[in-house]
Amino acid sequence: MYEIITRIESSKRQKPTAIILALVSVVLPIPIAGLHKFYLRQYLWGIVYLALWSTPIPKIACAIDAIWYLLQDSKGFDAYYSSITSTDLAPSTEQMKLEHVQATTLALEKLEQLRQQGLVSEMEFEQKRRQLLEKL
Repeated sequence: MYEIITRIESSKRQKPTAIILALVSVVLPIPIAGLHKFYLRQYLWGIVYLALWSTPIPKIACAIDAIWYLLQDSKGFDAYYSSITSTDLAPSTEQMKLEHVQATTLALEKLEQLRQQGLVSEMEFEQKRRQLLEKL
């Protein structure tokens, strides 16, 4: 049972499912308003919707939510409601290494220019060059 709950909690939230749950909350007369909020892990809003089930406010809010979900693009919906971690959004390790190598290469070229212009001594150049290469 714990595995099922964990799988549900860590899974990506689907836009069509959220829209259907919001629309079902509008149509059905039983107190299930806010079911889509629980699905999207917005538990406090789900509780508020359930607490107000006897008023028309949750049904109106559910209709607005369904329209809002329909109008959102898939990437925006996923970024806001799905369990996307910072590692999913971060650049890949290879990309980071490539950028680091490019930055180091650029720094070495500038250091060489300073040495050729006589603004950096040979000893200072060698020290800085070794520091940059050690960071690779």
